[in-house]
Amino acid sequence: MTDQIAILRRIADALDRLAPPVPAAIDWMVHPAYVWQGATTRAVPVLEAPSLDLIRGIDAQKAAVVGNVLRLAAGAAAHDMLLWGARGMGKSALLRASVAAAAAAHPGRIALVQATADAGLAALFATLRGHARSYLVFIDDLGFDDGDSEGPRRLRSWLEGGVEARPANVRLAVTSNRRAIVERHMREQDDPINPRDVVDDQLALADRFGLSLGFHACSQDDYLAIVAGYAAHHALQFDAADALEWSKRRGSRSGRVAWHYVTELAGRSARII
Repeated sequence: MTDQIAILRRIADALDRLAPPVPAAIDWMVHPAYVWQGATTRAVPVLEAPSLDLIRGIDAQKAAVVGNVLRLAAGAAAHDMLLWGARGMGKSALLRASVAAAAAAHPGRIALVQATADAGLAALFATLRGHARSYLVFIDDLGFDDGDSEGPRRLRSWLEGGVEARPANVRLAVTSNRRAIVERHMREQDDPINPRDVVDDQLALADRFGLSLGFHACSQDDYLAIVAGYAAHHALQFDAADALEWSKRRGSRSGRVAWHYVTELAGRSARII
């Protein structure tokens, strides 16, 4: 009998090791940010975001986003946001920084939830509905494949009018390289039957966002101002001609290129930033 009990215990122990642990329940009222993956959710204990003071060259866009996120955190009416335009101009960084600033102004009242358009947003909205907290659901670098009509229609339904539309305490923030989000082709202009229908259908998605902000490649002066801001924050000296040469080698001027240059400056000085 003793041997049988020992064998059963070993079998039970082996089964325990094979069985995956039950994931801990997510507390949606505690953390500053979350990553929603549909089947699983991960809490982010620290929201990494630059200081708003370091985000330069996009002053009008920054004022609009910061103000909108503050209203959301305060429980007031706020817009869904589409941030579109040039790569590297701080769209994602601005959203993170705005949520961090709003959380500092209204502790515990807002959280950022990073998701993808195909990760079961309807289930996420149902999860967040009714919480005594506001959430900004963030979809970064959104785009749909050519010919994908279901994805844009589903997103339009979530934004307005659909039975699964996002709840009052949730707003969407989407970044994209294009205002229309989906691909546009020259052949659309040559369609002999209703030539504007496809384009209008694409733009209808962008029009569902209450706040649509364009981010454009920065001027030389703006680029140098961004470099100067980063360099001053990290107590680094820089030469304007060297900074411009760096941007020429990269083939563009943007906040991201400016940050890469300042990282290069820190590396030359054997500094960590």
